[in-house]
Amino acid sequence: MIAQRPVYIPISEGPLLVRTVEIQFEWFAGLAVSQKQRSIDALHAAAQPRVGSGQILEISTKSRQAAGIASSAFNLMLRMPVSGRATSVESAFQGSKVFENGGPYSDILAMSSVDAKRDQRIKNSGRLTGFRFMNEDWPLEPRTAFYDWLFISALLQNPALAHQLRGYCAFTDIEFNPARSINCQAYSAALFVALSARGKLASSALDQATFLALLADYSQVDRDADAGQASLF
Repeated sequence: MIAQRPVYIPISEGPLLVRTVEIQFEWFAGLAVSQKQRSIDALHAAAQPRVGSGQILEISTKSRQAAGIASSAFNLMLRMPVSGRATSVESAFQGSKVFENGGPYSDILAMSSVDAKRDQRIKNSGRLTGFRFMNEDWPLEPRTAFYDWLFISALLQNPALAHQLRGYCAFTDIEFNPARSINCQAYSAALFVALSARGKLASSALDQATFLALLADYSQVDRDADAGQASLF
């Protein structure tokens, strides 16, 4: 079976921050981690000629690399200001959602990533209208800004892991399908590396206004010349 997934390449100069390359590869069906890893291997092998000689990192719990597993939104921890309590990026994201019929459900911040994502209130509270994290409201536009900010803020609090990510030239997430999802941890990782390479992430605390201003200065979405449509982040 042939599948297609995006590969995200951080760009260190110019107006574009992340280049998206759509790659076709052999998909190995099955829920076992070993099958997911075979698909990851096939994706990376197919992508290598397009990204150059550098290493590609899978950002997910299925990654073969410890850095990729640790960088998964399910595992990457964010220490919240004031309380100092830590929550995963996934739990922070789900627990910050504001819907037309409720939210944010702040108790989700204390849940495991799996329980946070499965919480029925996330599915049954109507249309998503925005986010509220630590008493600060975030809009839905730019489309992935809040998720990217959570991910990048968590990496800034984990300098050893952030240093490892800077050693990779491209990032993937085998579970991410642009046709069904918007936010992607592999894209967030590439965005972090691109901004870091440009010297834009010197602070360990990145406020909303500064981050949104950074994004406004650059283009975050690129259309792969060989793809039928632009990737959704």
